[in-house]
Amino acid sequence: MTTIQEKVVLITGASSGIGEATARLLARRGAKVVLGARRTDRLAALAAEITATGGTASFQRLDVTHRPDMEAFAEFALETHEQIDVLVNAAGVMPMSPLWNRKIEEWELMIDVNLRGVLLGIAAVLPTMQEQGWGHIVNVAPVAMHGLSPGSAVYHGTQYAVNAVSEGLRQEHAGRLHVTVVSPDVHGPIDPLAERIAASYARERMRTNRRIAVPVDAVARSIAGAIEGYGITAGAVRPPARQHHQQQQRPRPAEYAQ
Repeated sequence: MTTIQEKVVLITGASSGIGEATARLLARRGAKVVLGARRTDRLAALAAEITATGGTASFQRLDVTHRPDMEAFAEFALETHEQIDVLVNAAGVMPMSPLWNRKIEEWELMIDVNLRGVLLGIAAVLPTMQEQGWGHIVNVAPVAMHGLSPGSAVYHGTQYAVNAVSEGLRQEHAGRLHVTVVSPDVHGPIDPLAERIAASYARERMRTNRRIAVPVDAVARSIAGAIEGYGITAGAVRPPARQHHQQQQRPRPAEYAQ
């Protein structure tokens, strides 16, 4: 068992959702959090809130799809704290629609943020972690990676890929680098994700899911537990079984093709 106290934790997607909740929780437990996202106004407010309550937080604008941004984010953390203990890859997008709608720009966005962003994050921190001889990478890959539903083929594909990358990284650095995949079953109130879904059926399904979903605070606790435990290599964060079953059994309406 290890501790979060004094660990330097880099968090992508920290301006909302899982990233924001994780930043608050880890800072309360004594981590030095380094926040990254594109919305710097939200990052500034979050860092100020954490600092005002006795925590340690700094931030830098970050577009996870842009390699120089990610490299500068890691360098900023090193200049500020002289080490990088943990990277939490929490940035993600989910503009789902059926493949026949050919929303190719949305496919490219999901590949860039959900997969490329994770790879660039790993690439940015791995040299430092190798030189230190320790480090922990936590990838948030929703339970989408364990199944498939209509309208989400590309989104699911990016999550499958994140799981594969995580397992490969774990095998390549066994005993030297800790790698965790945290899998929320259904997204909680992560507005930027669900509201970008184009297909009407998929969008309404996600709105319904969010009403029975695991809260982002619960996902944050799972991430904290993984950092403290180091023994966790993967885990799903699920809503109550009965609600989950009901949610899965809803019929698909005819207007799904929209």
